[in-house]
Amino acid sequence: MSATAERGPRGPFDGVLQIVRYNWSLYLAAIMAAAAVVVLDVVLHPSPVVAELLIAGALVGVFWLATSLAVSYYVYDLSSLYRWQWIRDLLESRPQRLVNVHAGLDETSEALRRLYPDGALTILDIYDRDEMPEPSIARARAEAGATAGAIRADFRKLPLSSGSADAVFTIFAAHELRRAAAKEAFFREAWRVLEPGGRLLLVEHLRDPWNLAAFGPGAFHFFSRREWLRVASATGFELVGEISRTVFVRAFVFRRR
Repeated sequence: MSATAERGPRGPFDGVLQIVRYNWSLYLAAIMAAAAVVVLDVVLHPSPVVAELLIAGALVGVFWLATSLAVSYYVYDLSSLYRWQWIRDLLESRPQRLVNVHAGLDETSEALRRLYPDGALTILDIYDRDEMPEPSIARARAEAGATAGAIRADFRKLPLSSGSADAVFTIFAAHELRRAAAKEAFFREAWRVLEPGGRLLLVEHLRDPWNLAAFGPGAFHFFSRREWLRVASATGFELVGEISRTVFVRAFVFRRR
């Protein structure tokens, strides 16, 4: 049974501030692009059509910058998502051998330990620099205690015996595996380490109209509901539970067939 570094209670703006810390370069680029449009308009005096197009583009960028921060604050700080009690209601059963899989900042292992105090929890860190090159992941992993207590693991071959778990959790982590083959390899390993009938809980933003409206092009970092169902079906899982945690986050429960 692994231990995680003890964390204090979440502050009222911790969620949105983490988003800014890990993705500050993207926000800075958006602000600089908007400022460059203003400078070009003042200095070069382009034709009215070009000026309107530049201003419209800058306004769209600023809009998505603002909405992404507002939605992040709502999802991660205001909503009930991080209270985690809903996980116990969604799973219905009380797993005794739990595996929590992450690829950066581990904010869920303590919560799972509180939800299932009698269960044995194993924490796996599946970070792979080649598969997950985004700077935001490296920044998250640099946080104190981000990966404390976790076992470094290859997502293609998890260091666990077959049938040794009755629940595997992957919360805001699986989408970092960008290639379809990588996601399928991880799901096959989750299938292997689960006992027959064991559950895989997947929590993710989706590439859907709600997230596209909130995050703009950033929503293409997520995958669609159809893609997650395809990966699960292709690797021996069936969907047995599904709920929304706000309109921006979806939680799936897959059972090993």
